[in-house]
Amino acid sequence: MSTQLSASQRSAALRQRYGVHFQPVYHGRLRSVLLTFVAVAVFLYGLHSLDMSYARITGGLGELGAMVVRMLPPHPGSASLAGIYAYAMLETLAIALVGTLMAAVVAFPLGFLAARNTTINRVVQFFARRGFDTLRGVDILIWALIWINVVGLGPFAGVLALFMSDLGSFGKLFSEAIEAADDKPVEGVLSTGGSGMSAVRFGILPQMLPVLLSQVLYAFESNTRSASIIGIVGAGGIGLILSEQIRTLELQQMAFVILLIWATVSLIDYFCSRIRFSIIGVRAL
Repeated sequence: MSTQLSASQRSAALRQRYGVHFQPVYHGRLRSVLLTFVAVAVFLYGLHSLDMSYARITGGLGELGAMVVRMLPPHPGSASLAGIYAYAMLETLAIALVGTLMAAVVAFPLGFLAARNTTINRVVQFFARRGFDTLRGVDILIWALIWINVVGLGPFAGVLALFMSDLGSFGKLFSEAIEAADDKPVEGVLSTGGSGMSAVRFGILPQMLPVLLSQVLYAFESNTRSASIIGIVGAGGIGLILSEQIRTLELQQMAFVILLIWATVSLIDYFCSRIRFSIIGVRAL
């Protein structure tokens, strides 16, 4: 009995001393309920303002099914057109490859300026980071439209659009990889009398290089699809052909081009995966 009484006394003392922690959590629950209600209300308002309805969705699905039927079987139209599609696909690959490599080469040294552990000073780091944010904040289609007005229609505008978009992304990813590097190898190089450049070369680069190469390979895969899209606005590649086929309702040829893009991206994904696994030391299956 005395033990139970002492436990009750201890509980009362704890409640008196830490009364805030023993209070009911009604306020927190009420706030969660209100936030959930507001989120649902905003979602429903968005559906209404976008004129989305069950009838339109079901009708659209039926039209989509009919369109898929008209796309079958995929056919290039003629042998000469198939050659044109293949050349346009190669042009798209060239746009993706050149744009990705240009962005990676330029972003590599700039990433050291944007990283806290390798930058010259904080002011340089601040402006480097904000510059990457600015480049990354503009969509690739906007960059394509800008460069089309600057250098004209064609693949050169597509390369520059990919370069500007990837420069912001690579700069951010590279600087974060540099900042995540372990300091112990750097300290080891410096303790043996090595310079700051030697510390970067032998202490940081071996750690970050596999990560950087993996990021570049993934970007190349993604840019192959992006290069197909920016071609729609006139930046070269197979996107312009696909846009024309959609406008003229050449659905079988459109299906053939879509399959060509899918097969190309799948092959690139396969080979890039093998390269990526060989870089990080895991044998590809």
